[in-house]
Amino acid sequence: MAIERPVMLEVLKDSYSAYYTIVEDVEESGLPLAFRADYKARDEQYFFTKSAKIWGNEKNEYAYIFSATSFDPETVKKCLDYAWEDMLPRVRPHKEHQCTNAKAVFLADTLDADTIKVIRRASRTKNYRFGLQGFSNLLAGGVDLSKQKTYTNAAGNELADYFRKLFAARG
Repeated sequence: MAIERPVMLEVLKDSYSAYYTIVEDVEESGLPLAFRADYKARDEQYFFTKSAKIWGNEKNEYAYIFSATSFDPETVKKCLDYAWEDMLPRVRPHKEHQCTNAKAVFLADTLDADTIKVIRRASRTKNYRFGLQGFSNLLAGGVDLSKQKTYTNAAGNELADYFRKLFAARG
């Protein structure tokens, strides 16, 4: 049984809201962007006091959730470009920055073979100061709600497990 797209959008928003900050007032881009979710994490280790810091580590992620009945390859390319270009100015590289990733999720009632091919081949990477100040990757995933199947690029393999669990929870 297929899950309806508005229902799945609410499930996604609820799931992301546990760790991410949901941004619904995204700028008008002419793309089917439902919402953006921002994740920022910082870990530090101290030696007895905070003034004796041993190490620090920052990880950031910006998830762009696009929703439509179906996507054509050109729209997917525009959405991927938008997600990457919107994420880049938000990156603040420094010596404790590990990574800042852009995650583009395409939620559709159906996905055709050409669109799946574009999603699977999506690849963008950027290193800061030869990787010494972190890196950025583009994670892409397409969700076909009629088949309850997820298609991802190489960097976005974690999305397949995530949506498999969501589909199982929805029954």
